[in-house]
Amino acid sequence: MNKPKMTVAELEAFLHREFPQAFASGEILIESADGATCLLRQPYSERMLRPGGTVSGPTLMALADFAMYVVLLSAIGPVGLAVTTSLNINFLRKGQPGQDVLAAAKLMKLGKRLAVGEVSLLSGTSPDPIAHVTSTYSIPNVQ
Repeated sequence: MNKPKMTVAELEAFLHREFPQAFASGEILIESADGATCLLRQPYSERMLRPGGTVSGPTLMALADFAMYVVLLSAIGPVGLAVTTSLNINFLRKGQPGQDVLAAAKLMKLGKRLAVGEVSLLSGTSPDPIAHVTSTYSIPNVQ
């Protein structure tokens, strides 16, 4: 495992400054990030729910994409212009109302221009994923 280029505190400061529309509200918490994996938590809110009382797809997709961004930044440092080029999600089971959603991300391959990773989304303390995501990020050429 490579040494992380950014700590959780550095990631939080960077994201508060550079991406406040997604991070400054405190709705997503970075629990860990080590340059290869990260764990994010989105505390439960009724705004997460869709009709029928399940956690909505857009909530899960946004959290997974953000987790991939965080794990990538922890590996490469503060490269704000890294962007998603693909995201595939498989919804596996219902996310339970009243439960926080956890995103466990890991980098599968980190190249000079592309990074590929996967994210398992979990509901509360259940070990069974509610969704599985694969994602690719484009890394800009930083001079």
